[in-house]
Amino acid sequence: MPHDASTTLQAVLVLLGAAVFAVALFRSLRLPSLLAYLLIGMLAGPHALGWIADSGETRSLAEFGVVFLMFSIGLEFSMPQLKAMRGVVFGLGGAQVVVTLLLVLAGSLLLGLSWQSGVALGGVLAMSSTAIVSKMMAERLELQSRHGRLVIGVLLFQDLAVVPLLILIPALSVGGGDLLGAVGAAFLKAAVLLLGLLYLGQRLMRPWFHWVARHKSPELFMLNVLLVTLGLAFLTGLAGLSLALGAFLAGMLISETEYRYQVEANIQPFRDVLLGLFFVTVGMLLDLRTVAANLGWVFLASLLLVLGKMLIVALLSRLFRYDTSVSLRSGLFLAQAGEFGFVLLTLANSGGLLPLPVAQTVLAAMLLSMLAAPLVVHHSGAIVARLYRNDWNYRALALHEIVVKSAGTEGHVIVCGYGRSGQHLARFLALEDIPFFALDLDPQRVRAAAAAGENVVYGDASRREVLLAAGLQRARAVVVSYADTVSALKVLNLVQELRPDLPIVVRTLDDADLDKLQQAGAAEVVPEVLEGSLMLASHALMLLGVPLAHVLRRIREVRMQRYGLFRGVFRGEAENGLAEHEQPRLASIALGDKAAAIGRTLAELELDSLLVEVTAIRRRGIRGLEPAPEMKLMAGDVVVLLGAAENLALAEVKLMQG
Repeated sequence: MPHDASTTLQAVLVLLGAAVFAVALFRSLRLPSLLAYLLIGMLAGPHALGWIADSGETRSLAEFGVVFLMFSIGLEFSMPQLKAMRGVVFGLGGAQVVVTLLLVLAGSLLLGLSWQSGVALGGVLAMSSTAIVSKMMAERLELQSRHGRLVIGVLLFQDLAVVPLLILIPALSVGGGDLLGAVGAAFLKAAVLLLGLLYLGQRLMRPWFHWVARHKSPELFMLNVLLVTLGLAFLTGLAGLSLALGAFLAGMLISETEYRYQVEANIQPFRDVLLGLFFVTVGMLLDLRTVAANLGWVFLASLLLVLGKMLIVALLSRLFRYDTSVSLRSGLFLAQAGEFGFVLLTLANSGGLLPLPVAQTVLAAMLLSMLAAPLVVHHSGAIVARLYRNDWNYRALALHEIVVKSAGTEGHVIVCGYGRSGQHLARFLALEDIPFFALDLDPQRVRAAAAAGENVVYGDASRREVLLAAGLQRARAVVVSYADTVSALKVLNLVQELRPDLPIVVRTLDDADLDKLQQAGAAEVVPEVLEGSLMLASHALMLLGVPLAHVLRRIREVRMQRYGLFRGVFRGEAENGLAEHEQPRLASIALGDKAAAIGRTLAELELDSLLVEVTAIRRRGIRGLEPAPEMKLMAGDVVVLLGAAENLALAEVKLMQG
């Protein structure tokens, strides 16, 4: 093997091995994977352990990660969403980017840097992390909150602002009197290319994808996606612009077709792997010795970055007439640097716009701010409560509509979640003249249902004050109609604390969390899959001639036994997800002539000590359910076990080997 190929293969193996362990570690700590990739680059790069060389090939491959990232942004670019949020996006979002850029430019000039460097730094530091913030808001159920909508609007404008910055920053690296001409030429070329591609592309893209899809070949479809993405990136590269701009345009064009979601699913593996490589190369840029020599400046820059962006967003939000609590929360969520900032910083470095110590200090400050982001977001409520003593005003405003609507309601059912199940339940309650009050976190659904006269308001049922405002003390029952165990457990704990006498009905997907929900205080748990199985079984039995009364008795028995007949299923490959190892499953163990369990009773085997239950034994083709403890096992028996995967493995060893 040639030396260069051997060196490249060694670097790839080191990278893959480090990535597996680092990403697994960060996932277990509930931290974003991109931080793991940055850490790998810092430790394995040329400035630390030197396992990975900072070669042109590595950087070129990593650039494809940026290409696919920009393609994904273009694919998610939604004109209707942009139009609906235009006030926040172009108002607050635009103001945040412009003000941050101008303030950083002023600070750069005071420190003796050129205005070109100041503009580049301003663009870099104006970005916030879409990956970290959107993920944490989704986990905290805050995407549809008042500050959540502000944050998403600002992030959307930042994503859009990357496009002109991708054109501007390379043009700024041209020195002398050609600068103005270079910037003008770059934007002119971008405008011509943008208009030409959008005009022609919108007319060609849909029929082209129709032609490809008619062949019904996943391989051909994938090849076509790569051709379009890399082809448009190549065109913008030929025009002297960035590859990422062409990929963004490709995503925009495909987003207008009906193939958008299929394309997004196909491109994700390429995007995630190559983007991980890009962040590794960003981490490789960090020289820990330079950072150590400028450690004071690094911490100062990190502090200024976090506090500065928080204050900019908070003050601008107040200028846009949002209340103080919403403004402070929005500022805390957007106080970190972003992944697009690394893209722009790499461009500025390659153009020689930033002196090495400045680039290293800024890079280290950005990394620290992103490492601190999960902690800042997690404690944002406590921080706002400490900074703003009147935070209760925000909560009172948010609860005002709930209190007003529920004021005259008594002996009602609180329906948590107004999706399909919640709405069907509400109609049954209305038929029986039982009053209900529904809470939901989808503003569009709430607006539509409320306009139709439904008794539903926007509110998070897992919050104490929302349940109290919904009249928990006057309610007759609570129903959790959505299948979210974590949120359901919060509701159960709150109701047990505030109204332990109140019956609660909880919906769940299957039997995985049935016992956990019952132990938390649920009067009834309705597993969706098991109830569907009951209906399927009842219809099948009646079609087969079984009397209706007998079918109803069977269903009643199953429900009285807490769905014991349905607990656990034999898993197939399609069901073996990452969380399946925690769920109970069924396993069939055939006892051969030399199995250790032959001649022993079930009681002697004590399989229950392994948390495994014997649900049935098949002998000579006859299946016996719930076998007695004194039953002796014989050669040829098939023992059906119920339990978690690891416990089933232990039970099999005990049956076969003793």
